Amino acid sequence: MAERISDALRADMERKGIDIPLTLEILDDYNAGLYDGVKPVRAAGVPAIDGWKVVDLRASRDPEAALLSVDADKARSRLAALGIAFPDAAPPKGGGSPNAVPPLAAFRAADLKKIGEALLSKTAYGVLNGGSATSYADRKKNLAFGPEAFEAAAPAFARMAELCRDKPKGVTPAYVNPDGSAGASFLELKMRARLLKLRESRLGGGEASQAAASREFLPLFQMSSIGTDAALAAHYAAAKSSPYLSTLAAELGVEPAPWRTGVQPLIAAFSHSGEGRPKRIFDAAFGVKDSSLALPGGHGQCFRVLAGVLSRLHEEGIRYACLGNVDNLGYVPDPVELAIIALSGQPAAFDFAARTPMDVKGGILVESESGGLTVADIGPAIGFDQVLELERKGFPILFNCASGIFDLDYLVPRIADIGRRLPVRFSDQDKDSGKYSQAEQVTWEVTGILPSFLAFAVDKTERFLAAKLLLDTLLTSGVGLDDPRLPAGVRETAESLHSGLAAMLRNVYGLECEKGRWTPRELL
Repeated sequence: MAERISDALRADMERKGIDIPLTLEILDDYNAGLYDGVKPVRAAGVPAIDGWKVVDLRASRDPEAALLSVDADKARSRLAALGIAFPDAAPPKGGGSPNAVPPLAAFRAADLKKIGEALLSKTAYGVLNGGSATSYADRKKNLAFGPEAFEAAAPAFARMAELCRDKPKGVTPAYVNPDGSAGASFLELKMRARLLKLRESRLGGGEASQAAASREFLPLFQMSSIGTDAALAAHYAAAKSSPYLSTLAAELGVEPAPWRTGVQPLIAAFSHSGEGRPKRIFDAAFGVKDSSLALPGGHGQCFRVLAGVLSRLHEEGIRYACLGNVDNLGYVPDPVELAIIALSGQPAAFDFAARTPMDVKGGILVESESGGLTVADIGPAIGFDQVLELERKGFPILFNCASGIFDLDYLVPRIADIGRRLPVRFSDQDKDSGKYSQAEQVTWEVTGILPSFLAFAVDKTERFLAAKLLLDTLLTSGVGLDDPRLPAGVRETAESLHSGLAAMLRNVYGLECEKGRWTPRELL
C-alpha cells in the first residue's frame, strides 16, 4: 500500500491525523466493488401517523392529552422491571371476553411525564460531536437556499464564519444575540440543559430520592474525532468559568463538563466520481499538490467508536441512551419520550418533524419496498429531487431530527454487529477545498438494521432547531428576516424557527433576553 501514495502525500496525511490503513482499506474495498451493492434507499412511500409505529407528540404540552395506548399487562410488567409504579390514571380498557384483544392502558401526557422523570436516573445524554464546521461555514454549501437568502444574511455570515472555521462545530455559537454578538456554544447549552434537569429533579425530590442517587445524573457522553478532541477538551476545561454553567454548577455541587468520550478516527477524502475508476486519494485540497483532506467517516461510526462507552454505562445501571447531533438546539432528554419507549418495549425511538424549505440536508422517514420503516438520508441515500417528487405527490415528509433513544439492554450486546452492517456510502462534494468524494456511514440508517423502532412526530420549532448550515443559525436567530430579498417560503419558516428559538432559550435553557443578549437567569 505504501507505494500507492507519494512520500509527500503520506507525510501530509500523517500530519493531519488521518488513519492511513483505514483509508486505504476503504479505498481497496471500493475499487474491488465491495460497495457496489450499497444502493440508495428506494422509498415506496411515507408512513401515516398511526399512534403505533409513528406516535404524534405535538399535543404533549397538554397534560390531559391522551398520547399512548398499550397492552396493559405488558405496560405494568415493563414498569415493574424498571422499579416504577403503574399510574392510577392509566386504567385498563377493552377486553372482557376470551376472544377480545388484550386490555389496553391509556396514558395521558402527565402520566408519561411522571414516568419519564423517574427514568432520567437511568438515562445518559450523548452527542455526536466528531466533525469540524467545514461544511457548516462553507460559502458554496450555504448557497443551498438560493443567492437571495444568502445575500440577506451575508454581512453576518462573513463575521460568524470567521468564528467557525477550523473549529469543532460544537464549540461555535449556537445563535446570534439580537445585538449581533455571538451567543453560547452548542455544547454550553447541552451542558446547561443537563444542569437544569438535575436542579428540576432535585426540587421535585426525584434525583435525591432515587436508590441510585449516588450515580452520576444524566451522564454526558460524546463521539469526538482525532481532529477535534483536543479543542473540545479545551472547551470543557474552560466551561468551569462559563457564565452559562459556572454559577449553576456551583449551586448544584457538580462538575459542569464530565464527558465520557469515544474518539473517531479521521479518513482521507477520495477522488470525485467524475474522474472514474480506480478511485484514489484526493491529493489537491485547496489547489495544493500532495495536500489531503482529513474528514470523519460519518457519524455512523459512532456504533464502533462508542461501543466501550455505552457498555460501561450499561454496566453502571444506565438503561437508556439519548443520542443526537450537537447542532440541534431542540435535542434534550424528553421524559415523555423516555416513558413511551419504556412502555413500548421497542429497541429504539427517533424524532421526526414535517419538512420545511430550510430542510435540505439530513434524512426523511420512509416506507421501504419491503414494507418497513427506515431513514433515507438526502444526498448519500436519496436524491433531493426524489424528496421533492414525494412532496409533489402529496406525501407529508417527516424529516429526521437527528435525535433518538436507544434501549441499552438491546443495543449493547449487538453494537459490534450493527457497526459492521451499517452501509458505507460515497457522496461527491464540490466545496471551497475542491471536488472530491466522501465515504461515510450515516447514524440514522441504523433504522434499516433494527427489527423495529418507534417514530415520534414532533413540533419542529420545539425539537428540531438544527443548524446544518451557518445560514440556518443566522436566519433562526432573526438575521436578515426583514430583507426583501429573502424568499417568502424561507422567511415564513425562519420566522417560525426564530419564535421557537426564543421560547427554547427561555423555557429549556433558562435564559432571558436583557439589553440585546440572552443571559442566564441566575445572573440577572
